Amino acid sequence: MGSDAIRRGTRRILEMLESLLALGGLVLLRDSVEWEGRSLLKALIKKSALCGEQVHILGCEVSEEEFREGFDSNINSRLVYHDLFRDPLNWSKTGEALPGGPLEALRALCRRTDPGPVTIALDSLSWLLLHLPCTTLCQTLHALSHQDSCHGDSSPGEQVHVLGLLHEELHGPGPLGALSSLAQTEVTLSGVMGQASAHILYRRPQQRPTHQTQWFSILPDFSLELQGGPPLESQPNPDPHTPSTDPTTHLTFNLHLSKKEREAKDGLSLPFQFSSEKQQALLRPGLSQATSHIFYEPDAYDDLDQEDPDDDLDV
Repeated sequence: MGSDAIRRGTRRILEMLESLLALGGLVLLRDSVEWEGRSLLKALIKKSALCGEQVHILGCEVSEEEFREGFDSNINSRLVYHDLFRDPLNWSKTGEALPGGPLEALRALCRRTDPGPVTIALDSLSWLLLHLPCTTLCQTLHALSHQDSCHGDSSPGEQVHVLGLLHEELHGPGPLGALSSLAQTEVTLSGVMGQASAHILYRRPQQRPTHQTQWFSILPDFSLELQGGPPLESQPNPDPHTPSTDPTTHLTFNLHLSKKEREAKDGLSLPFQFSSEKQQALLRPGLSQATSHIFYEPDAYDDLDQEDPDDDLDV
């Protein structure tokens, strides 16, 4: 690959990362069992650290050592890790756990006074939903992602980016809808034939939401490599040599009429359509037409008494 192609690929990667983080607010990363999102979360954290932003990580699901694995020393030195994995409820009383549990840890991030842009990564929102009421978590996230507007500073350099990893298969429509309404950007991970894709929903103030789909892969150093599209074998391209089948072949009735059948159908007079000749024939039968008569021979048990038709019932 030439240097120009490498530069173009690097520029596209940076454009995707910047588009995810440019708006500030809450970026919701929705993953599943099949398509995990922690690698993408770490890729966004790496980009924020390389841009000089302060990066705070609230780690809940994996240990600090496992989360930092894969980052070089330069990136790890810029990460401030808040460990809720080792002792989330401070049962050991060793002083290593965060006092007050997960809610107080989130509120402490809301009360930060350090100047400059900051990225706050929550790993994960699903863990927090299991330990906090949904309304409390949503209120805290709103305060956390709107610190710049609360401080009266709207410059892009002072924006707060909140990255929240959400395992959407673990929650019902209520919590998912509440968190989705708070997010300025939603990234839903999926894929085809082992190739990951990210469906990105942007919500800009006073503008209609926009959608974008990116195909990507994550390198071992948590850099993104964008792809041009899904694999060719996953695209539904029909084989031109495969004969097309007629779905009406094995029906018990015919949906099509031949030309001769259509002419016979058009020339057929329906029984409820009376022409003038047919009306005259029915109202004034001709002499040549045979008349019909009914001959009735009563049976021995027939009741012919019109005044008492029930006399044979022995009542």
